[in-house]
Amino acid sequence: MAALLAVILYELYSDYILPVGFPDGLIKKQTSQSLGFIGVNESMRAYIKILRPDEALMMAMPVLIIAIVGHEFSVSVFLGTLLVYLMAGAGNVINDVFDYKIDAVNKPDRPIPSGKITLKNAKIYAGILYTISIILSLVISYLINNFLFFVIIICSAVIIYAYSRYFKALPLVGNIVVGGMIGFCFVVGGFILLCSTKNWDIFRVSVYIGLLAAVANVAREIIKDMEDVEGDKLGGARTFPVLCGKKASSIISILLLAATVAVHIYLYTFGIFNIAYIIILVFAVILYAYSVYALFASKLEPVEATCTKVIKYLKIAMAFSLLAITAGSFDFLR
Repeated sequence: MAALLAVILYELYSDYILPVGFPDGLIKKQTSQSLGFIGVNESMRAYIKILRPDEALMMAMPVLIIAIVGHEFSVSVFLGTLLVYLMAGAGNVINDVFDYKIDAVNKPDRPIPSGKITLKNAKIYAGILYTISIILSLVISYLINNFLFFVIIICSAVIIYAYSRYFKALPLVGNIVVGGMIGFCFVVGGFILLCSTKNWDIFRVSVYIGLLAAVANVAREIIKDMEDVEGDKLGGARTFPVLCGKKASSIISILLLAATVAVHIYLYTFGIFNIAYIIILVFAVILYAYSVYALFASKLEPVEATCTKVIKYLKIAMAFSLLAITAGSFDFLR
């Protein structure tokens, strides 16, 4: 829960960080001060930034969240959380490797186009992260006595690589792959618990929560494509906004966000969450509604700044959603 709150606070106040050597007050974030890692040298900050640690954390948290929902903790759960974090980080690095030309236009301050990390070192870094993840998957497979888990992780690694290499440039396909992989993180947690406890109910719940996460993130990925549409045109990427325009992309995003809220409400009917789920969910729904309003206010043709704002608020909404599921699983609140 503390990690989810940290993500929410970071997104809300990410325009400001503590200045180096000045403990009081806030200043505007500078490009070189990646994520505010004060006292860490420039090279180290670049290697941390390329992981996109906030996004990797959001990918890893589902494993722990499912453990909380199922009231079952073990070494394999914590190792699974670390595995997903490292694999998500590796995927982000690989994504930057393939996107460095586009990022040179859209996001020139990213580690590779800015020259803080060479293309060769980024590839080596991704390889190291993938290797550690695969070793962890073998250890977890042994602990839960099911080597299907190892096979699943290998397939996931291939899909993550294929996304950056092939799928990302395909209209909607890349968005669906990303959303599906994020939702699949919940299923990973559910599978670990299934093998450990033989509890099929918690596995089914993990699938439904994963579906919710997948739908919300497909919407967010489409909006991210709208944000990058100019650079994607220059880079030759055939994303959905490039091919079909922002209006069609906005309509699909709005429908997906509406479906996200509907699935959230449906989950409450399962009777596995307490009243805290609904209370915290209100904040998520408000942010989802604001995002939809912003798209409508732009007449379904959002400019880059609007897309950036919507993406930020959707990330906070998703953090609130995860917080609602987590807090809603505590028995003493029933």
